[in-house]
Amino acid sequence: MRQLLSLLATAAACYGALLALLYVFQSRMLYLPHIGGTGLAGTPADIGLAFEEVRLTTDDGVSLHGWFVPASGPGGAPRRVVLHVHGNGGNISHRLDLIRVLHGLGVDVLLFDYRGYGRSEGHPSEDGTYRDARAAWDYLVERRGYAPGEIVLFGHSLGAAVAAELARHVRPAGIILESPFTSIADVASHHYWFVPARLLVRFRYATVEYVRDARAPVLVVHSRVDEVVPFEHGLEVFRNAPEPKEFLEIEGDHNEGFLRSGALYSQGLRRFIERLGSV
Repeated sequence: MRQLLSLLATAAACYGALLALLYVFQSRMLYLPHIGGTGLAGTPADIGLAFEEVRLTTDDGVSLHGWFVPASGPGGAPRRVVLHVHGNGGNISHRLDLIRVLHGLGVDVLLFDYRGYGRSEGHPSEDGTYRDARAAWDYLVERRGYAPGEIVLFGHSLGAAVAAELARHVRPAGIILESPFTSIADVASHHYWFVPARLLVRFRYATVEYVRDARAPVLVVHSRVDEVVPFEHGLEVFRNAPEPKEFLEIEGDHNEGFLRSGALYSQGLRRFIERLGSV
């Protein structure tokens, strides 16, 4: 009996230590800027596209790095600009395939790295990511001269939460949310079912709440075989989005689904953007 109690005590201590580690180090588990390498793996020039290096400054003084990829050469007049907000892993240089797809839609594209990612300064945080996205929006409006009704917000995964939060405060032409989770607590509970994840999580990223306040057409994109964010999360985000809204079901996994889906993906995005009409 004494030996059993000792084993139970040891197991309880180990479990407690695990909970403590998950609580203390969850920021490092959420923000993964070093996936794919610490530096930039390439630029749009590597896929034959002209681009501009840009520097954004947030309202709390952090300098961010980004790329502006025009739809055409100097003097061109594209109908839209897509503000892309990426996920929690890697930096903008790991989105070259996506840049190629978006460029093929005939839109300008602005991508940026969160603080602590790529060549951006600072350290990532939830409030920081929201500030970073707002800085990118302000750059397009104040320095590039786009009207809000010319900007399409496009967020993937964690970026979907950030884009949805930004959409509460601005009025874009449209909002694209790819592989969105309902909240960090919900997705953490799915993956870490063996711990009281909801009690441990220190982040919100409550996409399903933010999207209710959207004041623009919404497109939700998700795959049934997404291994990171369950398909049901995308459906729930869609249910909570106001009209007008659309749902695009694609194929493939969390990060490569857009490539595997090919024309299904690109044509779905094209239809949505074209239906936004003229500003």
